[in-house]
Amino acid sequence: MRQIDYPDRAEQAEGLAASVADTLRAGIAAEGRASLALPGGTTPGLFLEALARQELDWAQVTVFPADERWVPADHPRSNAALIRRHLLRDEAVMAKLIDLYDGEPTPQAAAPGLSAHLAPHLPLTALVVGMGDDLHTASLFPGAPGIVQALSPDAPPLMAMEGPAPEREPRVSLTLPVLQAAGGAHLLIVGDSKRAALARALSMPEGTDPAEAPILGLLEHLTIHWAP
Repeated sequence: MRQIDYPDRAEQAEGLAASVADTLRAGIAAEGRASLALPGGTTPGLFLEALARQELDWAQVTVFPADERWVPADHPRSNAALIRRHLLRDEAVMAKLIDLYDGEPTPQAAAPGLSAHLAPHLPLTALVVGMGDDLHTASLFPGAPGIVQALSPDAPPLMAMEGPAPEREPRVSLTLPVLQAAGGAHLLIVGDSKRAALARALSMPEGTDPAEAPILGLLEHLTIHWAP
């Protein structure tokens, strides 16, 4: 694990974009293709737009969300919609996007097929995730139903998960083994509350159950990018 602190979010976006682009270029040079999993929410917009300006062979890059709410791609809470809006433009317009929402009635029904669909793109060339104040990452929430399995070494690539109470919004998420196996893994966080949450995670006693703080299972693999 290493941490990079930036003076502002614009520099953070450019720095993280350059690092991810370097990893994607190396993956394309070695394998002829690359895969990238990305976070949702409101924080990644500047980073995704900076990444879209990076010059590389985007036609060989497959991107997908690290997690997704079980909503159609035109829904305002769709992570795929965020990626389409902020990344699939400029240099990156030719990147291929896999939407994790496939129209099945439930994420439980869709998860096995989605896992099989993602398998050819694993291990990930690069990964960017976020983190909540509750120390969740992707849609791996503390104490959620299925969290122990999602963190286990034999977890499938993707599982149906629930968001936090009280809504318990249905979702799908990449599981911890997939996140850990990424070639270049980054944590994108901003603000004082996330800095405090990170400090809390780093101060937890050795042996703390990751089901109580899922980011713990990934921290040692991450480069952390923080800005005020």
